[in-house]
Amino acid sequence: MKANAFAVALLLSVPLARPATAQVRLPRLVSDGMVLQRDADVAVWGWARPGEAVSVAFLGKTYKAMTGPDGRWRVQLPRLKAGGPFEMNIKASNQVAVKDILVGDVWLCSGQSNMETPMSRLRDKYPDVVAQAANPNIRQYEVPLTYNFQRPQQDVTGGKWIAADPQTVLKFSAVAYFFAKEINVKYRVPVGIIKDAVGGSPAEAWLSAEGLKQFPTYEQQLAKYKDSTVVLGIRQREGAAVANWYQTLYKTDQGEARGQQKWSAPDYDASSWPTMPVPGFWANQTPLGPVNGVVWFRKEVDVPAAMIGQPARLELGTLVDADSTYINGQLVGSTGYQYPPRKYDVKAGVLKAGKNVVTVRLISNGGRGGFTMDKKYELTAGGQTIDLRGPWQYKLGATMPPTPGTTTFQYTPGGLFNGMIAPVLPYAIKGVLWYQGESNAGRTGDYHALFNGMIADWRQQFKQPNLPFLYAQLPNFMAVKKEPSESGWAVVRDVQRRGLALPHTGMAVILDAGEWNDIHPLDKQTPGHRLALAAQKVAYGDTKVVSSGPLYQSMQTSGNKVTLSFSSVGSGLVAKGGEPLKGFAIAGPDKKFVWAQARIEGNKVVVWNDQVPNPAVVRYAWADNPEGVNLYNKEGLPASTFTTEPEVPGATSRL
Repeated sequence: MKANAFAVALLLSVPLARPATAQVRLPRLVSDGMVLQRDADVAVWGWARPGEAVSVAFLGKTYKAMTGPDGRWRVQLPRLKAGGPFEMNIKASNQVAVKDILVGDVWLCSGQSNMETPMSRLRDKYPDVVAQAANPNIRQYEVPLTYNFQRPQQDVTGGKWIAADPQTVLKFSAVAYFFAKEINVKYRVPVGIIKDAVGGSPAEAWLSAEGLKQFPTYEQQLAKYKDSTVVLGIRQREGAAVANWYQTLYKTDQGEARGQQKWSAPDYDASSWPTMPVPGFWANQTPLGPVNGVVWFRKEVDVPAAMIGQPARLELGTLVDADSTYINGQLVGSTGYQYPPRKYDVKAGVLKAGKNVVTVRLISNGGRGGFTMDKKYELTAGGQTIDLRGPWQYKLGATMPPTPGTTTFQYTPGGLFNGMIAPVLPYAIKGVLWYQGESNAGRTGDYHALFNGMIADWRQQFKQPNLPFLYAQLPNFMAVKKEPSESGWAVVRDVQRRGLALPHTGMAVILDAGEWNDIHPLDKQTPGHRLALAAQKVAYGDTKVVSSGPLYQSMQTSGNKVTLSFSSVGSGLVAKGGEPLKGFAIAGPDKKFVWAQARIEGNKVVVWNDQVPNPAVVRYAWADNPEGVNLYNKEGLPASTFTTEPEVPGATSRL
């Protein structure tokens, strides 16, 4: 991960334990607005003085407990029916009231950034969804980023339950919200989301110490950081190095040098600056090459009078890496790292009739800096839009070495489990939604063992051996390759497909919901919907629902043709958009893959290539971005990536 302002702040943050008190207190999850799991054994727990009697009054009954030597107490509620709002009163030497409680279904929503992505990123794509989000029966609790290398934490470090409305929904996990919306409508019960995700996190960070025992390398990584003084020393050294990098950058940036006109000034004379086409990356399109540091960009824009005197919106796709953006010398927005879309609101009065100057100060931390291809670059106001693509002037402001590397402690094995999952374990849940795998796609050898091991580990930790575990398969991403090739993303997808062999699991195939140029695709409704379909079958027992697209089952070879059988064919197989079927590759025993012809015959697919007389292996959608793959069932659900090889290519044999 490239260093940025967010990373610096994270390096300097220290998770704090919650102090104990003599009075009765509750974990933060057990608080106003909470959603309790219906039809399940529900625990209510907390802390008080050792040996103190505690009573919990709820729905006309009182439950009693005595604290142990550690001051912890716990009561078990009988199985509850959906409903609410209710109030709960907990009494010991003091009294605590928990108000506005609902009973429904609670889903733990975890993984990395695509589960974390909030609805605020999507408000332009789903304006009606946001505007109509008022629903007190859909609630979210966001667990703050916390890691711990010494022991499982007893409580989360912050957060509160919030009900969905057009403002609060902007903080909801988008995937989880779309999922919850469908479950709420389908089953007419409140839905609670526990958003427990961390951008960029690898699977091993979410395993418990017990789960890590089968991975000695990861156990050793965790052991290295159990000494808090070691962690603190690394954080201080790395934080100082990154801070020094930025200080040097600002001191040497000619565009902001003292005693001279700033390059962001609207009347600055940039007539001598060369141009490059935007979007694009300066390493490819200018003599600068892959330089790191600061490059300034300017574009003069002629704005008609009809756009003046009202708010405007400036969209600059996504930029690599960090930007400060000006219009007519006024700062209109800045972003500290590459992934967020640049959508900057411009106040009325900033634009003027005639010539306007848009200036971008763009920092490259390491690698290629520039403007991401195939994104929106435009200025909009008063119903009119100015296209900002085309030539921009540019000039190098400062050259720097790559930003010093930092230790991303939250990615250390076991750390996120201890900090963010362990405190949730006593809280009864309906199931898990999981969206992760991108961070393991570059080192797939042990992902099969990690993924299966994590599911088993969580079920053991939650003491729910049949805990529904539903996950989004990785979508399509990165540039399309013309010929069959190896793919880490395909391996992860195949691991996820094979995970369906575990009971009580379900998968949403989203090969048609990604974006080649964005690891955070905006379509979060598709994975939310398909996870809801999986939930209907796996968690709610609806055996009639078609919850998945075609899943490879077996192969049979006859001559130079391979016949493939599938489960989850629904009402039948189709080639979406019409024949021919695309995305199949075939190889002989030498495993040299070539594109194959394929046709549907009933509920099977026949695959061949006349240049492969003795076919041994067939692969489908085996690419980072398998563009055009079109095997679906008639219910409109896509087939999963697969290989007919008995083992996951390149994976270890553990588990």
